[in-house]
Amino acid sequence: MMVGFIIWSSVALLIIAFGICAWRAKKPAGFYTGSEPPKVKNVTRYNHAVAVLWFSYAALFELSGIPFLYQEQNSPAFILTMLVVVFITIALMIAYNRILSVYQQD
Repeated sequence: MMVGFIIWSSVALLIIAFGICAWRAKKPAGFYTGSEPPKVKNVTRYNHAVAVLWFSYAALFELSGIPFLYQEQNSPAFILTMLVVVFITIALMIAYNRILSVYQQD
């Protein structure tokens, strides 16, 4: 399942690229697809917080893919991997909404 782990790691690298783009952005970084970026009090600190969020998500995503290295193809253990991804994605959205509540202009 090395191929599966390589694909999984490629997605994690893409998520890291989102974080790098957010870190370097001069305007507020968007988070949800199809919505306007929010108006924030401090653009730099907001973008850095969003970037750290993306970096953390990428690290957890990569760690959750480690079972691909040890399981056989079509193993039922991958259900656990998918559930972990669902939970960290929900945590990502909750964390972003907390970041937004701190930095959003009133």
